[in-house]
Amino acid sequence: MRAVEAVEAVFRIESARIIAGVARLVRDVGIAEELAQDALVAALEQWPRDGVPDNPGAWLMTTARHRAVDLVRRRERYARKLAEVGRDLEAAPHHLDTPADPDDIDDDLLRLVFTACHPVLSAEARIALTLRLVGGLTTPEIARALLVPEATVAQRVVRAKRTLATRNVAFEVPCGPEREARLGSVLEVIYLVFNEGYAATAGDDWLRPGLCEDALRLARVLAGLMPKEPEVHGLAALLELQASRSAARTGPSGEPVLLRDQNRRRWNRMLIRRGFAALARADAVSAGGPGPYVLQAAIAACHAQAYAYEDTDWGRIAALYGVLAARSPSPVVELNRAVAVSMAEGPGPALALVDALADEPALRAYHLLPSVRGDLLARLGRTAEARSEFERAASLARNERERALLLARASDHG
Repeated sequence: MRAVEAVEAVFRIESARIIAGVARLVRDVGIAEELAQDALVAALEQWPRDGVPDNPGAWLMTTARHRAVDLVRRRERYARKLAEVGRDLEAAPHHLDTPADPDDIDDDLLRLVFTACHPVLSAEARIALTLRLVGGLTTPEIARALLVPEATVAQRVVRAKRTLATRNVAFEVPCGPEREARLGSVLEVIYLVFNEGYAATAGDDWLRPGLCEDALRLARVLAGLMPKEPEVHGLAALLELQASRSAARTGPSGEPVLLRDQNRRRWNRMLIRRGFAALARADAVSAGGPGPYVLQAAIAACHAQAYAYEDTDWGRIAALYGVLAARSPSPVVELNRAVAVSMAEGPGPALALVDALADEPALRAYHLLPSVRGDLLARLGRTAEARSEFERAASLARNERERALLLARASDHG
């Protein structure tokens, strides 16, 4: 791998931890992101000349933190904080030079999530900022994930960072009622980060395992912090069960493998057991009906319980999607319900559900809408229409692997 490619790859993996570690020092996520970018620029200048360091992630973290200390030193009003930072760095220099323990709880990352989800920000701004800082997503990727224009995302991120700075929001994991008040946003952004890792919206890779691992770790930490919250366990269960399929979701060349074609012997049974256990904990502490994450985890559990695609209880899945649509209505949920209905009742009833979504503004550029419609049309024998829908889906897809899959499906119906 060339040095420039190495810099870009490492920064994409490590950027969230670098921003989180620096934010703990400077107490400003906007400045922390700028300092992380400074470290990236330094790497782009030095690595092609000097070679890629043995521990590139630690190199970037060290460089960013040194710049943070320099910044604090230049500001007289932070003199006392500088002394604290200096003592921290002297007391634990190994943190800068050794790889992070993958089993260690990344407190800085959790602080970053809760800070980005502070109630001084709008719900939309919290999601966009966390996807940017924690997920490392670009503005186009966030826009794709949220089904909104890119300009809207850019404005939300800039305003969110400015608001956190001007309101002097503390960089911390809050306690008690304040933690509970931010929980909904925190769960949502962790879920969205996982989804971006599970099926990348753009780029050459179908999966981004680092994002899945970060989201799964954060969900597990939250489950320990808030053991009486059923939706926290529901999210943990959902991510464990979804992650269990990761090894089977790509072929030898990295191409996507659809659910019906996956080798279920490659599903991770340990993660499935963890998912079932988390779902049981959610049920045990639930005082009312299941929330959205518990319902989605129950759907994932139906898939995990089926040892073959033909054994899937599609009737139950369709019913669960119906409850989810009532509890948390969205066009995407309705599209997923249509897929389940197609398997339980046939493509005809499902096509009517999909056609009812045709004018949904949020799905106008969503490639999975024509993809699902193409599949239903193919099953109904309407081959030419199916091919047209797969071609339209491919034109909307921004992930190269997914686009190739859709074009292949269009060709199959030529």
